[in-house]
Amino acid sequence: MTTAEAPASPLSQELLDGCASRAAGYDKENRFFTEDFEALKEAGYLKMAVPKEFGGLGMSLAEVCREQRRLAYYAPATALAVNMHLYWTVLAASMRAMGDPSTSWMLEEAGQGEVFAAGHSESGNDLVGMASTTRAERVDGGYRFYGHKNFGSLSPVWTRLGLHAQDNDDPTGPKIVHAFLPRATSGFRVVETWDTLGMRASRSDDTVLEGAFVPDRYIGSVTPVGFAGANLFVLCLFGAAEPTISSVYLGIAERLRDLAVASATRKTSIALGGKSMAYNPMIEYIVGEIGMEIEAMAAHLERVADDWSNGVDHGGLWPLKLVAMKCRVTEGARQVAKLALDVVGGGAIFRGQEIERLLRDVTLATIHPANSALAHEVVGKSLLSTLGQEPRWG
Repeated sequence: MTTAEAPASPLSQELLDGCASRAAGYDKENRFFTEDFEALKEAGYLKMAVPKEFGGLGMSLAEVCREQRRLAYYAPATALAVNMHLYWTVLAASMRAMGDPSTSWMLEEAGQGEVFAAGHSESGNDLVGMASTTRAERVDGGYRFYGHKNFGSLSPVWTRLGLHAQDNDDPTGPKIVHAFLPRATSGFRVVETWDTLGMRASRSDDTVLEGAFVPDRYIGSVTPVGFAGANLFVLCLFGAAEPTISSVYLGIAERLRDLAVASATRKTSIALGGKSMAYNPMIEYIVGEIGMEIEAMAAHLERVADDWSNGVDHGGLWPLKLVAMKCRVTEGARQVAKLALDVVGGGAIFRGQEIERLLRDVTLATIHPANSALAHEVVGKSLLSTLGQEPRWG
């Protein structure tokens, strides 16, 4: 899609300012971002990636990433929470564009107002999406699910919870079942556990599955366990989630940069004869480091998102490119946070300061798949041509 044809942004400055004005209160009260969510929903933000024929805005992955980056600059927790809906719509749109319409029902339902969410995280599982401690049991017409999901996003408002579980009784070998649990289903409960260091407005409570039934029509894919099960559905899951999540943390980094610059130009120094700290050579150096870090982060993210949106064929190197980019951007955001604190100094650590909240929010960057350990494994295995081979569930 050319720039001239790009859809108009659903993010007005008024909407962004409203989200920014509420962010501190949500964080302080550990409260779900209800007002932001309703405003974004009304603006069509949740339908950005949904094709126009399904009632959406028809935005590409790269365009969605740019919008998420903008929103995160003003309200990071809000951006991160809605991301867990957005990446499912990007996944379905990507699969459809690649010639697989099997998840087009997700686009139809999202266009009708259904809210998708992520239910992947589990204690003891370091291969999210490709292994599971949650059990899937095949029954007539679908599957029943038993397990405990951590960090269930959009807990108060989701209507379709995307989850995965392991079926160890399949006669052809263990399988990962990717499913979407309708909210009206019985056999599950949401446990309010969300009282965290950062990203508090997301209210990502735990979900306990106690035999919840999901019919076959809501089964997204069934794959072998491990890297060998990385079919188009799994690839598009990472292809959608890694760039959009990274965009949130890039937006935070850009906000931290601007807060650091504002602080340096505002504070004065006795040693500099009353001039601002912007004239301190070490502050100039640190701000330079921040600027260079963000330039590298943005270039990496934009290249990967643009390549995905334009259908560039990287073949078997796509997993490497996706996880390497996510690791690079999120680690970069944490480095920017450290440097910004060096510039701002002690004033940044008091509750109620925006930079204090952002320092906490950015800390969560590493918990999203793929974490550093898994990213390095995927990159190493890709380069060594051992991805999908034993050991580690071939």
